[in-house]
Amino acid sequence: MTAAHGIRPLSDTVHVSATLDKASAENFPVAPAFLPRAWRDGLTAVYGYARLVDDIGDGDLAPGGRDAVLLGLDPAAADDRLAMLDAFEADLRRVFGGTDGPPRHPLLLALQPVVRAHGLTPEPFLGLIEANRQDQRVTRYETYGDLVGYCELSANPVGRLVLSLTGTSTPERIRRSDAVCTALQIVEHIQDVAEDLGNDRIYLPAEDMRRFHVSEAELAAPSAGASVRSLVAFETERARELLNEGTPLVGSVHGRLRLLLAGFVGGGRAALRAVTAAGFDVLPGPPKPTKSGLLREVAAVLRTAPRKG
Repeated sequence: MTAAHGIRPLSDTVHVSATLDKASAENFPVAPAFLPRAWRDGLTAVYGYARLVDDIGDGDLAPGGRDAVLLGLDPAAADDRLAMLDAFEADLRRVFGGTDGPPRHPLLLALQPVVRAHGLTPEPFLGLIEANRQDQRVTRYETYGDLVGYCELSANPVGRLVLSLTGTSTPERIRRSDAVCTALQIVEHIQDVAEDLGNDRIYLPAEDMRRFHVSEAELAAPSAGASVRSLVAFETERARELLNEGTPLVGSVHGRLRLLLAGFVGGGRAALRAVTAAGFDVLPGPPKPTKSGLLREVAAVLRTAPRKG
């Protein structure tokens, strides 16, 4: 039997595993073992989708063009990010019942039963694709509002999917979740200033750079001067305020979901603490929290998150 009949080559299994293995490098747990199996499977499938679309948008796909082939393109098309995103969106449509057969990419094929089991809609998945399209067109953000608008596409859909997968969506929880997810995205931008600049992207709002008298050339320095540190400290506090706004989400749920969401919030707080400990100098490389620091922050969130419901 061939891949078209549902049996994937071993090379594709290894290929998929390489994408999913990137979960260990995230600031927060993706699908920890304490969750029910159905939740873990759903979260892993959603993570695989989100990771792959980001890898397409960032040009971080595995060499050899296998992802392009899986999406029905020539291997050389793997370097054409917009063409890949278009093909990826077409394959996503197959997840939701397209007329030209099942999804072609194994990560999307794995997503299909999750979508059906939980009644997920295309919108959050399409938002993640659009965020990566935006990354190809927009490399600078003028205002903080512009950046938040980008996070609404690039980050907030993930939190909404977590709530949908666990059957806990309400308007208030979605609002709190959006605050947490936007904060986590901004935390990542703060950590990755140097890497983003290497890709000709700056997510620090231009209006804030002017306010703190920071030039793009200063962001390319080996280490941060006083003005860059002040700017990073300002954005760090903004992210912390967003996390605080979203923290009541943790107290609004119970059991293992409460622990998972505390992991998200605690992961963001631990990353911000690492940035602060580095004196807000993120230019030598992204400050990363220690495992013990992460656990302390998660414990603090569980102790202090107000309980509701």
